[in-house]
Amino acid sequence: MPTEVILPKVDMDMATGQISRWFAEEGARVKKGDVLFEIETDKAAMEIDAPASGVLRDVTGKEGVDIAVGAAVAWIYADDEAYGANAAAAKPGEAPISPLVGEMSTKSTEGGAVPPAAGSEAPPSGLPAISPTGGEISQSPSGVRATPLARRLAREAGIALSSVAGTGPRGRVVKADIDAALSSPLEGEVSTKSTEVASGGTAFAPSPVEPTPPDRPAAGHPPLKGEGDVLRLFEEGSYELVPHDNMRKTIARRLVEAKTAIPHFYLTLDCELDALLALRTQLNAAAPVKKTEKGEVPAYKLSVNDMVIKAMAMALKAVPDANASWTESAMVKHKHADVGVAVSIPGGLITPIIRKADEKTLSVISNEMKDLASRARSRKLKPEEYQGGTTAVSNLGMFGIKDFAAVINPPHATILAVGAGEERAVVKNGEIKIATVMSVTLSTDHRAVDGALGAELLVAFKWLIENPMGMLA
Repeated sequence: MPTEVILPKVDMDMATGQISRWFAEEGARVKKGDVLFEIETDKAAMEIDAPASGVLRDVTGKEGVDIAVGAAVAWIYADDEAYGANAAAAKPGEAPISPLVGEMSTKSTEGGAVPPAAGSEAPPSGLPAISPTGGEISQSPSGVRATPLARRLAREAGIALSSVAGTGPRGRVVKADIDAALSSPLEGEVSTKSTEVASGGTAFAPSPVEPTPPDRPAAGHPPLKGEGDVLRLFEEGSYELVPHDNMRKTIARRLVEAKTAIPHFYLTLDCELDALLALRTQLNAAAPVKKTEKGEVPAYKLSVNDMVIKAMAMALKAVPDANASWTESAMVKHKHADVGVAVSIPGGLITPIIRKADEKTLSVISNEMKDLASRARSRKLKPEEYQGGTTAVSNLGMFGIKDFAAVINPPHATILAVGAGEERAVVKNGEIKIATVMSVTLSTDHRAVDGALGAELLVAFKWLIENPMGMLA
């Protein structure tokens, strides 16, 4: 029996992925453990190994195409295994009947399709039974059959599935149908209007509208309803449409969830940096030298951000009630301070995590952060290197930003936004002095960290920044 090669779930939030590169071609002989292909998720690129030894056949997973998690992308046949017309008996039969739909469920053919079986559109036998909640094809109470990907895209775009003609097997709605429905408003053919759906919610279904005459006055324009209406405000040919990649879609979804589900509360204060900057200069000057291929280089080079990470971790240990995450059933009190650090990468950002930052020296934090940031920009991070954590730091000081408020990254309950250090006039003992001052804003999940607790955490952070020798104890 051939071994099925599926697109694995390598990220906690991963629903689809793209194969960025195949390392083996159709008909190639592979060994178990050989790298077969590379997956590009919304956050990283990962190499996937062959699950068995044999000949690679029926490569259906296309490069650069969204493929549902768990979908078959190829099969590996043993050397003595029949292939082609004589292989019908080698592949398993049809999937069992779904108790929810009442008819045969089939594997989605989007991106990672199963090899075609002669005389039938059903997948090869032996595929896992498709459950009502985990299957690839689902059906709404109104009787509309659609793949989960198509259903999600329709929901995000505000399109009623009942208004979309399905072109997939047995009339099911697939991703291409949703894309076609979305493209219509851009061409001025249809607009959208709110309609009631079977579930009692509100969706947006396409309805024909008359194209807006070019000479119609601005006051006569109808209210904006969709992408087509928005694009009419721009001159034709003055823009281009850049499709969203998986990373941008995931960032958008998570930010909407965070801002709508988490009650954000903000606290801001100023920290004087002169003592920290002086200590940083001394520590960097005392760094030992190590030999590398490029010659002798310092063993470490501390940045202000490295010291901010350390101070935030130690502040959480000093105020343990703030080192928490909210769940509906219980408050999660963390034993370690794992600090995520926002890193800008092409197409978005990612937050690699410094684990147990409160226990690590500044030099270790500095070198670890440089390594994580480098691999993040080349999308070589492992999931465990950017998932989880207990808090996060977002620093825009290098851009000259004075202060800002960051959005909390679940499951964290806090995130610290760090502004630029700048010389300001401060009053000390009744006299005006010049000091280097940095503004920081703590965003908190008010369900887990209320105002007083957040203030206590921020005061502890400020003390460590202004008394940096405490970070060396």
